[in-house]
Amino acid sequence: MDSLRMIENWPVPTAAAAVVRADGTVAGSHGPTSHRFPLASVTKPLAAYAALVAYEEGAIEFGEPAGPEGATVRHLLAHTSGLAFDEHRVVAPPGQRRLYSNAGFEVLGDHIAKATDIAFADYLHQAVLEPLGMTATTLEGSPAKDAVSTVDDLVRFAAELQAPRLLDPRTVAEATSVVHPGLKGVLPGYGHQSPNDWGLGFEIRASKSPHWTGASSSPRTFGHFGQSGTFLWVDPEAGAACVALTDRAFGPWAVEAWPPFTDAVLAELRSA
Repeated sequence: MDSLRMIENWPVPTAAAAVVRADGTVAGSHGPTSHRFPLASVTKPLAAYAALVAYEEGAIEFGEPAGPEGATVRHLLAHTSGLAFDEHRVVAPPGQRRLYSNAGFEVLGDHIAKATDIAFADYLHQAVLEPLGMTATTLEGSPAKDAVSTVDDLVRFAAELQAPRLLDPRTVAEATSVVHPGLKGVLPGYGHQSPNDWGLGFEIRASKSPHWTGASSSPRTFGHFGQSGTFLWVDPEAGAACVALTDRAFGPWAVEAWPPFTDAVLAELRSA
């Protein structure tokens, strides 16, 4: 795909990208797709997927208590537990505001580890990474932000999101649909959004503006971006997903570069 060559013009030391269709075929890739990059918050969808496996295995329930008083597993996954961004302190009642929280995912990881009697990094490996053949991916700390992976591995994950093999498709559909609709909140790097829609561990494009995806991305687009200059989106309307990993921290360069890149990818997919 010619559109993927746009990453050559990004002001980053290293970048790699790929597009995978809903049938699992790779539409194109560019750059060192086997290079391992820190994912930052693109770790969260991987952790969320492990939580979905734990749910289907009966180890946890979405509605069971977890985290602050009155909060549940669902609240933690949907960033509505009331926990602060990077501190384990409560700043709002559960379910009232969309407070993006690394702490919430750390509490979630601890909760799953206790429920399964398996360290969360090991559970993620056994439940998601190993079955998908993601051999270059490791979790090296917080389930909110400390995974390291490659474009090649995340292509496998993006294919799974579009045609689930590890989970019932209905579970994935729930995770990628809006949970607690109508809540306002801040999308890190993009300011206040009303509503600030999320699913269970996946951010949902909806009508957000500004946004890190493209102007032509469908409202159903879901995914995540990371402060290490990384993103993964799935656009069900386009029947495709895109992964881009870099080694430069998110900033104005990404705000400027990512949306036209996504629009070019989508345009090329449509023309094909």
